[in-house]
Amino acid sequence: RGRHRVSGFPVDKSMRAACLRALGPALPRQPFAALSSAARRGRKKLDPAAARVAQEAHLQEALRLVRACAVRGYDEGVSVDVHLNVDAKRTEERVRGQVMLPHGQGKTVRVAVFARGADADAARAAGADLVGAEELVAEVLAGRLDFERVLATPDALPALAKAARVLGPKGLMPNPKRGTVVTEVAAAVQQAKAGQVEFRAQNQGVVMVGLGKVSFGADRLADNAIAALAAVLGARPDRFRGKPVHRITLSSTNGPGIDLDHHLW
Repeated sequence: RGRHRVSGFPVDKSMRAACLRALGPALPRQPFAALSSAARRGRKKLDPAAARVAQEAHLQEALRLVRACAVRGYDEGVSVDVHLNVDAKRTEERVRGQVMLPHGQGKTVRVAVFARGADADAARAAGADLVGAEELVAEVLAGRLDFERVLATPDALPALAKAARVLGPKGLMPNPKRGTVVTEVAAAVQQAKAGQVEFRAQNQGVVMVGLGKVSFGADRLADNAIAALAAVLGARPDRFRGKPVHRITLSSTNGPGIDLDHHLW
């Protein structure tokens, strides 16, 4: 308990050997076991400051292992997978939301905004890549999907309904519950461009959030991971909050999974 576990080693022999060399003779033994087990058994509840210190130290060491295993020769992405203790097939247990990562994801996000008049002008001024109403819907129906985030104003939703069959399966259709139907257009566009990330639990109850690139360094990745985990765990139904999840894993694009001590969260 409290130690990191490496799982899912790559099949490629040369990559596996490079990863093992980078990890060293043995995985480090961090003194988290007593801390997390005490909290788990209810003998000692960590105050928020102590919990944050333990989480940061644990994440720093896990990210060292993740970065050591990123040996493909390019700047791999880093993500966190949270295996929740919910049944995502039940409507009342679905987990989805948004999180503002302090350091972004290290990639340019193209934002499409469906709006008219003054709202459309505000979206353009805020940096939206595509802005329009009926004419933009026509482009989407013709196959244009060169954007990662979609926002819409309430008055543009009737026109946008025609594109639901195209945007819906890709998870792009604006929805008030997801916070993508907005009235403050400029602020929403700026947040989307600055690093706001959407997340949702898949059928098996797993939420994956991209944290950035290996080149970010451990400190920036740890800040993003803490923000992402707080948002995901906070989005669970009330009866699940405060209970440990099944598993939390960090990994790079082609590296093995590094399991965290999920009892620290």
